[in-house]
Amino acid sequence: MNELEQYRREIDRIDGELVKLFLERMAVTGQVGEYKRANGIPVLDASREKQVIAAKTALTDDPARKADLAALYESIMAISRRQQRHLVREGDSDPGYAAWAAAMKNRREPVPGPRVVYQGEPGCYSEEAAAGFFGPEVDSRGLAWFPDVFAALERGEADYAVLPVENSSTGSIRQVYDLLSQYNYYIVGECQVEVRHCLMALPGVKLEDIKTVYSHEQGLMQSEKYLDEHRDWHRVPTLDTAGSAKQVAGSGDRTAAAICSRRAAEIYGLHILAEGVNYNAMNHTRFVVVSPVLELRPERNKISAMFRLPHQSGSLHEILTIFAVQGLNLLKIESRPIPGRGWEYLFFLDFTGDVAAPELDGVLHELGQLAAEFRILGNFRGYEP
Repeated sequence: MNELEQYRREIDRIDGELVKLFLERMAVTGQVGEYKRANGIPVLDASREKQVIAAKTALTDDPARKADLAALYESIMAISRRQQRHLVREGDSDPGYAAWAAAMKNRREPVPGPRVVYQGEPGCYSEEAAAGFFGPEVDSRGLAWFPDVFAALERGEADYAVLPVENSSTGSIRQVYDLLSQYNYYIVGECQVEVRHCLMALPGVKLEDIKTVYSHEQGLMQSEKYLDEHRDWHRVPTLDTAGSAKQVAGSGDRTAAAICSRRAAEIYGLHILAEGVNYNAMNHTRFVVVSPVLELRPERNKISAMFRLPHQSGSLHEILTIFAVQGLNLLKIESRPIPGRGWEYLFFLDFTGDVAAPELDGVLHELGQLAAEFRILGNFRGYEP
């Protein structure tokens, strides 16, 4: 037996002791759970957990091992809480979980030949996203504002909406996240569009003629470095990129230019003065497909959720620990302030999983128990480049 094998055997021996002690500990925490159930005591005792971690980390003077011990006991206590919640059934009547169960029961199959709405004029990137997801012959139409898109779904005038939620250069589209929190709709798919902005004007106009540039605020931000080379140009935000092209085309103004897609230039008869004016060459926008009714499409592997936290110490950490303990990949977390409630936030997160998998039901139930408000926004196939 070589030296490495000796070390491995010693580790196996220690692990055997650790497993035995862990199971013994879980038996005792189970008894704690029974006591809490009988006496109506909440599962989480944040101050007690802090004391436990402080006591364990005090057993070593090695700073690195202190951090390791803290991480170890955070995981152990998260597992213990999960065990106790199965006994206590704390939050068993959580309305968020009940709403999700009802949505699952009433879910529908994808609508054939759907009517699709998006925000913007023909030629905008949202129209391109709709065609990319549903096919080039999709029956789609643009509306002026993001709230108009949600209202069209509410009135039954459309089956789906295609909405931008995130750009690789400028981050999240805050208006869409706010509307997702207001409407009880579901994300049933997503797609990604490469954003390559062009500067365009009326035929015959030269670069030196330009005085004003129009585009959506995102288009202006994504082209900021290029525009900074022309500080004398006045920047005017519009409702969408293609709308700025339509505006320039209809104005007859030979000092005006628009920033939008090549396709928009073709639609509105504008001449391209510069291509790729966005500063990030890898500029992409992620779009989601929103439905008023839940759908579970094939190959779904991504779950979107929204939650509000209770006002107690460690609540966010406790929720995030669930993902680590369950081995779930947390893909994104985003916070938005709650209107009318100072310094309170809604959190939006994406993580891997299939809600139909048996082990996910317990995870969703526990998330619902931990959060002051919890809602599943959808389960769908994540975009793969």
